[in-house]
Amino acid sequence: MAWGLDLSPFVGFRSGLPFPRSSLSSSTSISVFRWPDSGSRRRSEGRKSNSGSCKAMVEQTLQGASAMYAKEMERLSAKESLLLAFKDSGGLESLVSGKVTDMQRIDVNERITGLERLNPTPRPTTSPFLEGRWNFEWLGAGSPGIFAAKFIFERFPSTIADLLGMDVFIKDGYSKTTANMKLLNSIDSKFILTTKLSVEGPLRMKEEYIDGVLETPKVSEEAVPEQLKGAFSQVVSTMQQLPVPIKDLVANGLKVPLSGTFQRLFMISYLDEEILIIRDTTGAPDVLTRLEGPPAPITDSISEYES
Repeated sequence: MAWGLDLSPFVGFRSGLPFPRSSLSSSTSISVFRWPDSGSRRRSEGRKSNSGSCKAMVEQTLQGASAMYAKEMERLSAKESLLLAFKDSGGLESLVSGKVTDMQRIDVNERITGLERLNPTPRPTTSPFLEGRWNFEWLGAGSPGIFAAKFIFERFPSTIADLLGMDVFIKDGYSKTTANMKLLNSIDSKFILTTKLSVEGPLRMKEEYIDGVLETPKVSEEAVPEQLKGAFSQVVSTMQQLPVPIKDLVANGLKVPLSGTFQRLFMISYLDEEILIIRDTTGAPDVLTRLEGPPAPITDSISEYES
């Protein structure tokens, strides 16, 4: 049974305008208006929504990159400002000898604080950047560097001993702080302080003193003044005549045991590949700059702390 649809009552209308049936020819077409279905509307709205989301993501990415760049420029500027403040204050020698003024001291401390708030390393105690050789630029009251400097200046008058510089080598949970000095402008000597480091948190470490060694001075004959060369030759001759055990003891320097005598807690408040800032329990800062390039990543050098 066939079903049909009679369109004859509507054939005389096209676009709502009446016209005679006889005017239609076989080529006459009938226009049918269709409303867009809901699926098309959803696809269109989806395309608009996706386009808006992509634009928002691009804008957020650009804003984030711009903010990161601005923060990095601020950090580099703060580092440069701090290093200039050290230079203006006279450096480590002026600090140890007490020549730094209160204005210079507060200026340095202000710039240290400004750099600390931009610390890029959230867990510095287990960072591979911590290991290596660092040069002391600024010392706090409880620092091993201050201990080494005081050891020198309390035993040698400033007219005899001149502090040339101090550095620390950190490796495998131990540190060796070296104070380099020159005696009588011609004799080189060192005081080396060895300590043990223990990780106690992402920022906090414990330091225990082990020993201190005052190395035997090394004298260059060319640097000895003419009036002292006779006495210098006699000393060398006497040293050569000493028994081997005593000669070895003198050659190895004067060792001072320090185990169990002193320890301290400190916090690493800033660390990157160039600068290290440490604060002890009194809040006094040590600031160090790297002497060697950053080491390769190390996973087993210092064990993770236990929560």
